[in-house]
Amino acid sequence: MADSIHVRGEGGMVIEMDLPLPDHIEHRVKTGHLRRVNADGTPWRPEEGEVGAPPASAPGVRASKADWIAWAVACGATAEEAEAATRQDLIDAYGGGE
Repeated sequence: MADSIHVRGEGGMVIEMDLPLPDHIEHRVKTGHLRRVNADGTPWRPEEGEVGAPPASAPGVRASKADWIAWAVACGATAEEAEAATRQDLIDAYGGGE
């Protein structure tokens, strides 16, 4: 049996997904559009490095916008706010990295 996780979709439904996640789904988890949850829909508590875990620290200033979006969402921004901001706005608002 394949490893799997549960995510709450945009409509609120809890969906079980096999790992590894397709790239487009992994991106939606990373940017906060889909939230990883327990099978019963309760909040999931990540351990560092797990799929759906927030980044452990701010990305470097040369990191991609997608990395900065993930960091901003981990810091409390909504995915929509983070995606609407420029990469430089995210760097200015959520830390300069290294």
